[in-house]
Amino acid sequence: MEAESIDAVAPLIQAADQWNEVLFLLPLLVALEAVLSADNAIALAAISRRLDDPALQRRALNFGLALALVFRLLLVLAARWVLHFPPLQLLASAYLLWLCASHFFHFGGSADGKEEAGAADAGEGASEGETATRSLLPVVATLAFTDLAFSLDSVAAAVAVSDRLALVMAGGVIGVIALRLTAELFIRWLGIYRHLESAGYLAVGLVGVRLLVRVIFPQIDPPEWSLLAVVAALFTWGFSQRVPEEEPPPPPAAG
Repeated sequence: MEAESIDAVAPLIQAADQWNEVLFLLPLLVALEAVLSADNAIALAAISRRLDDPALQRRALNFGLALALVFRLLLVLAARWVLHFPPLQLLASAYLLWLCASHFFHFGGSADGKEEAGAADAGEGASEGETATRSLLPVVATLAFTDLAFSLDSVAAAVAVSDRLALVMAGGVIGVIALRLTAELFIRWLGIYRHLESAGYLAVGLVGVRLLVRVIFPQIDPPEWSLLAVVAALFTWGFSQRVPEEEPPPPPAAG
């Protein structure tokens, strides 16, 4: 979900006839993006966690979201075409549903989701830098295409709400910055809360179902608050249980 898709924001953006008024809206957009992109952020965090090395995780997020920003800006320019091309939205829906299903059924990758182990085995004798690159590139591509799938609906809605191309692009930049910050935070939380990753992937599947329904049954238009309520319930469950801390080993017996 993105801030531009919330109906409550549309009148504010439409009322911003002067750029100085838009500047007052930017902090609101930043806050909304940070909150409403949580389902996207947790998916990106889970994908980047396929890399064990925190430094590689940060690099993957940096490169993946930089590529995602390029995709978003191109999508803004092509939004009018996207609005009238349902097959692209169907493809995005299928990708998000596959991403959700692959988490729960472990197809399309190893069960533990770690990319670097296979890359290290395949790269015996290769330099450490080459092995890291082989591990990094698939994750970067997955991050970029996942954000693109999430962005299809919201960018089209943003262009429909505002004809200020620069404002819509600014919203895309803000969204990517918010994702970068929240995704790294979610990486830490995924190691703390037992159900958070599953809750995030269920939210991904929900977005995929929403896109599918919009294309196949355009007359069905559930209110935004209902989707927000479901996502809020998923994340309440996700944060409901911590991973048990490992107990320290008992001290050696005396004598």
